[in-house]
Amino acid sequence: MRSRLTSDLLAQLSDPACPRRAIEDEVIRLNLVVALQEARRYEGRGVEIDDLRQVASLGLVKAVRAYDPAKATEFLSFAVPSIRGELRRWFRDRGWMVRPPRPVQELQAGINAAHDVLVQQLGRAARPSELASHLAVDVDQVIEAVSASGFFRVDSLDAIVTGGESPYDRLAQREAGFDSAEAWVVLGPLVRELSARERRILELRFLQGATQSEIGEQLGVTQTQVSRLLSSILRRLRDRLLDVPSGTLEPRPGLTPAA
Repeated sequence: MRSRLTSDLLAQLSDPACPRRAIEDEVIRLNLVVALQEARRYEGRGVEIDDLRQVASLGLVKAVRAYDPAKATEFLSFAVPSIRGELRRWFRDRGWMVRPPRPVQELQAGINAAHDVLVQQLGRAARPSELASHLAVDVDQVIEAVSASGFFRVDSLDAIVTGGESPYDRLAQREAGFDSAEAWVVLGPLVRELSARERRILELRFLQGATQSEIGEQLGVTQTQVSRLLSSILRRLRDRLLDVPSGTLEPRPGLTPAA
Protein backbone atom coordinates (compact mmCIF):
# COMPACT_ATOMS: atom_id res chain seq x y z
CA MET A 1 0.00 0.00 0.00
CA ARG A 2 2.73 2.44 1.00
CA SER A 3 4.78 1.52 -2.03
CA ARG A 4 1.88 2.09 -4.41
CA LEU A 5 0.95 5.43 -2.88
CA THR A 6 4.60 6.51 -3.02
CA SER A 7 4.84 5.57 -6.70
CA ASP A 8 1.65 7.45 -7.52
CA LEU A 9 2.87 10.57 -5.74
CA LEU A 10 6.31 10.49 -7.31
CA ALA A 11 4.81 10.03 -10.76
CA GLN A 12 3.15 13.43 -10.35
CA LEU A 13 6.55 15.10 -10.09
CA SER A 14 6.96 14.84 -13.85
CA ASP A 15 4.29 17.56 -14.17
CA PRO A 16 6.01 20.97 -13.80
CA ALA A 17 2.75 22.46 -12.51
CA CYS A 18 2.45 20.04 -9.56
CA PRO A 19 2.99 21.25 -5.96
CA ARG A 20 6.39 19.57 -5.72
CA ARG A 21 7.15 20.43 -2.09
CA ALA A 22 3.77 19.19 -0.86
CA ILE A 23 4.21 15.91 -2.75
CA GLU A 24 7.73 15.44 -1.42
CA ASP A 25 6.54 16.06 2.14
CA GLU A 26 3.84 13.42 1.75
CA VAL A 27 6.34 10.89 0.37
CA ILE A 28 8.58 11.56 3.34
CA ARG A 29 5.69 11.06 5.74
CA LEU A 30 4.74 7.77 4.09
CA ASN A 31 8.27 6.37 4.18
CA LEU A 32 9.50 7.77 7.48
CA VAL A 33 9.01 4.35 9.08
CA VAL A 34 11.62 2.94 6.67
CA ALA A 35 14.14 5.56 7.78
CA LEU A 36 13.48 4.76 11.44
CA GLN A 37 13.97 1.06 10.78
CA GLU A 38 17.33 1.79 9.19
CA ALA A 39 18.32 3.90 12.21
CA ARG A 40 17.64 0.94 14.50
CA ARG A 41 20.25 -1.09 12.60
CA TYR A 42 22.90 1.17 14.15
CA GLU A 43 21.47 1.24 17.65
CA GLY A 44 23.75 0.16 20.49
CA ARG A 45 26.95 1.63 19.05
CA GLY A 46 27.28 4.40 21.61
CA VAL A 47 25.10 6.96 19.79
CA GLU A 48 21.71 8.08 21.04
CA ILE A 49 18.82 6.61 19.04
CA ASP A 50 17.27 10.07 18.62
CA ASP A 51 20.42 11.25 16.83
CA LEU A 52 20.31 8.19 14.58
CA ARG A 53 16.67 8.85 13.73
CA GLN A 54 17.43 12.43 12.78
CA VAL A 55 20.29 11.38 10.53
CA ALA A 56 18.20 8.64 8.89
CA SER A 57 15.33 11.09 8.36
CA LEU A 58 17.73 13.54 6.72
CA GLY A 59 18.87 10.74 4.44
CA LEU A 60 15.25 10.08 3.48
CA VAL A 61 14.66 13.78 2.72
CA LYS A 62 17.75 13.87 0.50
CA ALA A 63 16.63 10.70 -1.29
CA VAL A 64 13.15 12.09 -1.98
CA ARG A 65 14.51 15.33 -3.37
CA ALA A 66 17.14 13.57 -5.50
CA TYR A 67 14.81 10.86 -6.82
CA ASP A 68 14.20 10.86 -10.56
CA PRO A 69 11.23 8.65 -11.59
CA ALA A 70 12.64 8.46 -15.11
CA LYS A 71 15.83 6.73 -13.93
CA ALA A 72 14.60 4.46 -11.14
CA THR A 73 11.77 1.96 -11.11
CA GLU A 74 11.24 1.60 -7.36
CA PHE A 75 11.69 4.35 -4.81
CA LEU A 76 12.93 2.27 -1.86
CA SER A 77 15.64 0.62 -3.95
CA PHE A 78 17.04 4.13 -4.30
CA ALA A 79 16.12 5.54 -0.89
CA VAL A 80 17.36 2.77 1.42
CA PRO A 81 21.00 2.86 0.19
CA SER A 82 20.86 6.65 0.44
CA ILE A 83 19.67 6.49 4.06
CA ARG A 84 22.32 3.92 4.97
CA GLY A 85 24.98 6.01 3.30
CA GLU A 86 23.94 9.04 5.33
CA LEU A 87 24.14 7.03 8.55
CA ARG A 88 27.56 5.62 7.68
CA ARG A 89 28.95 9.03 6.78
CA TRP A 90 27.66 10.38 10.08
CA PHE A 91 29.35 7.59 11.99
CA ARG A 92 32.52 8.10 10.02
CA ASP A 93 32.67 11.83 10.74
CA ARG A 94 30.90 12.21 14.11
CA GLY A 95 30.36 8.90 15.84
CA TRP A 96 33.89 7.97 16.86
CA MET A 97 34.80 8.05 20.57
CA VAL A 98 38.35 6.96 19.72
CA ARG A 99 39.24 7.89 16.15
CA PRO A 100 41.28 5.29 14.22
CA PRO A 101 43.32 6.19 11.12
CA ARG A 102 41.33 7.51 8.17
CA PRO A 103 42.02 4.45 5.95
CA VAL A 104 40.46 2.21 8.62
CA GLN A 105 37.37 4.43 8.78
CA GLU A 106 36.98 4.41 4.99
CA LEU A 107 37.50 0.65 4.76
CA GLN A 108 34.86 0.08 7.41
CA ALA A 109 32.36 2.09 5.36
CA GLY A 110 33.27 -0.06 2.34
CA ILE A 111 32.84 -3.23 4.38
CA ASN A 112 29.35 -2.17 5.46
CA ALA A 113 28.32 -1.58 1.85
CA ALA A 114 29.95 -4.81 0.65
CA HIS A 115 28.28 -6.77 3.43
CA ASP A 116 24.82 -5.73 2.25
CA VAL A 117 25.65 -6.77 -1.31
CA LEU A 118 27.16 -10.12 -0.31
CA VAL A 119 24.30 -11.02 2.00
CA GLN A 120 21.96 -10.80 -0.98
CA GLN A 121 24.29 -12.90 -3.12
CA LEU A 122 25.25 -15.53 -0.52
CA GLY A 123 22.11 -15.69 1.56
CA ARG A 124 24.22 -15.44 4.74
CA ALA A 125 26.68 -13.15 6.47
CA ALA A 126 29.91 -12.72 4.53
CA ARG A 127 33.19 -14.08 5.90
CA PRO A 128 36.19 -11.76 6.29
CA SER A 129 37.91 -13.55 3.39
CA GLU A 130 34.88 -12.95 1.15
CA LEU A 131 34.71 -9.29 2.13
CA ALA A 132 38.43 -8.95 1.44
CA SER A 133 38.05 -10.55 -1.99
CA HIS A 134 35.08 -8.32 -2.83
CA LEU A 135 36.97 -5.18 -1.81
CA ALA A 136 40.35 -6.33 -3.20
CA VAL A 137 42.13 -5.85 0.13
CA ASP A 138 43.97 -8.12 2.57
CA VAL A 139 42.00 -10.14 5.10
CA ASP A 140 44.04 -8.56 7.91
CA GLN A 141 42.84 -5.13 6.81
CA VAL A 142 39.23 -6.29 6.95
CA ILE A 143 39.70 -7.76 10.43
CA GLU A 144 41.32 -4.54 11.65
CA ALA A 145 38.52 -2.39 10.25
CA VAL A 146 35.79 -4.62 11.68
CA SER A 147 37.42 -4.56 15.12
CA ALA A 148 37.39 -0.75 14.95
CA SER A 149 33.60 -0.79 15.29
CA GLY A 150 34.12 -0.87 19.05
CA PHE A 151 35.64 2.62 18.87
CA PHE A 152 32.15 4.08 18.51
CA ARG A 153 31.60 3.39 22.20
CA VAL A 154 33.78 3.23 25.29
CA ASP A 155 32.78 1.66 28.59
CA SER A 156 32.24 3.92 31.55
CA LEU A 157 34.66 3.36 34.40
CA ASP A 158 31.72 3.86 36.75
CA ALA A 159 29.67 1.06 35.20
CA ILE A 160 29.09 -2.17 37.14
CA VAL A 161 29.43 -5.32 35.06
CA THR A 162 28.64 -8.97 35.69
CA GLY A 163 29.60 -10.17 39.13
CA GLY A 164 29.56 -6.69 40.64
CA GLU A 165 33.04 -5.77 39.46
CA SER A 166 33.76 -2.42 37.85
CA PRO A 167 36.01 -1.69 34.84
CA TYR A 168 38.59 -0.46 37.38
CA ASP A 169 38.92 -4.07 38.55
CA ARG A 170 39.73 -5.17 35.01
CA LEU A 171 42.24 -2.38 34.45
CA ALA A 172 44.06 -2.81 37.74
CA GLN A 173 46.28 -5.87 37.93
CA ARG A 174 48.62 -6.67 40.77
CA GLU A 175 52.21 -6.60 39.62
CA ALA A 176 54.36 -9.02 41.59
CA GLY A 177 57.46 -6.97 40.84
CA PHE A 178 56.16 -4.09 42.95
CA ASP A 179 56.38 -6.16 46.12
CA SER A 180 59.93 -7.28 45.45
CA ALA A 181 60.98 -3.75 44.49
CA GLU A 182 59.62 -2.39 47.75
CA ALA A 183 61.34 -5.17 49.68
CA TRP A 184 64.70 -4.34 48.09
CA VAL A 185 64.32 -0.67 48.92
CA VAL A 186 63.65 -1.47 52.58
CA LEU A 187 66.16 -4.30 52.96
CA GLY A 188 68.98 -2.83 50.89
CA PRO A 189 70.59 -0.76 53.67
CA LEU A 190 70.22 -3.63 56.15
CA VAL A 191 71.73 -6.22 53.82
CA ARG A 192 74.73 -3.95 53.32
CA GLU A 193 75.38 -4.26 57.06
CA LEU A 194 75.95 -8.01 56.63
CA SER A 195 79.29 -9.61 55.95
CA ALA A 196 80.28 -10.62 52.43
CA ARG A 197 79.79 -14.27 53.36
CA GLU A 198 76.29 -13.66 54.68
CA ARG A 199 75.33 -11.60 51.64
CA ARG A 200 76.60 -14.46 49.47
CA ILE A 201 74.38 -16.92 51.35
CA LEU A 202 71.32 -14.71 50.77
CA GLU A 203 72.21 -14.30 47.11
CA LEU A 204 72.58 -18.03 46.55
CA ARG A 205 69.37 -18.85 48.43
CA PHE A 206 66.96 -16.13 47.34
CA LEU A 207 68.30 -14.88 44.00
CA GLN A 208 69.76 -18.02 42.49
CA GLY A 209 67.37 -20.48 44.17
CA ALA A 210 70.13 -22.74 45.46
CA THR A 211 69.28 -25.39 48.07
CA GLN A 212 70.93 -25.41 51.47
CA SER A 213 73.02 -28.42 50.42
CA GLU A 214 74.24 -26.59 47.29
CA ILE A 215 75.10 -23.53 49.37
CA GLY A 216 77.03 -25.74 51.80
CA GLU A 217 79.05 -27.24 48.96
CA GLN A 218 80.06 -23.78 47.74
CA LEU A 219 80.96 -22.51 51.20
CA GLY A 220 82.55 -25.71 52.46
CA VAL A 221 80.10 -26.24 55.32
CA THR A 222 77.34 -28.71 56.06
CA GLN A 223 73.69 -28.26 55.20
CA THR A 224 72.93 -28.03 58.93
CA GLN A 225 75.36 -25.14 59.33
CA VAL A 226 73.81 -23.36 56.34
CA SER A 227 70.38 -23.75 57.91
CA ARG A 228 71.63 -22.21 61.17
CA LEU A 229 73.36 -19.35 59.32
CA LEU A 230 70.23 -18.56 57.31
CA SER A 231 68.08 -18.60 60.43
CA SER A 232 70.50 -16.26 62.19
CA ILE A 233 70.71 -13.86 59.24
CA LEU A 234 66.95 -13.68 58.75
CA ARG A 235 66.33 -13.26 62.46
CA ARG A 236 68.74 -10.32 62.67
CA LEU A 237 67.21 -8.72 59.58
CA ARG A 238 63.72 -9.10 61.02
CA ASP A 239 64.79 -7.63 64.37
CA ARG A 240 66.56 -4.80 62.59
CA LEU A 241 63.44 -3.98 60.56
CA LEU A 242 61.31 -3.87 63.69
CA ASP A 243 63.91 -1.77 65.48
CA VAL A 244 64.44 0.90 62.79
CA PRO A 245 61.85 3.74 62.68
CA SER A 246 60.10 4.34 59.33
CA GLY A 247 62.35 6.27 56.94
CA THR A 248 65.48 5.76 59.12
CA LEU A 249 67.74 3.00 57.90
CA GLU A 250 71.14 4.16 59.05
CA PRO A 251 73.25 1.32 60.52
CA ARG A 252 73.60 1.29 64.27
CA PRO A 253 77.06 0.82 65.76
CA GLY A 254 77.94 -2.70 66.75
CA LEU A 255 75.38 -4.46 64.52
CA THR A 256 77.72 -5.40 61.70
CA PRO A 257 78.49 -9.11 62.25
CA ALA A 258 81.90 -10.59 61.76
CA ALA A 259 82.70 -12.31 58.52
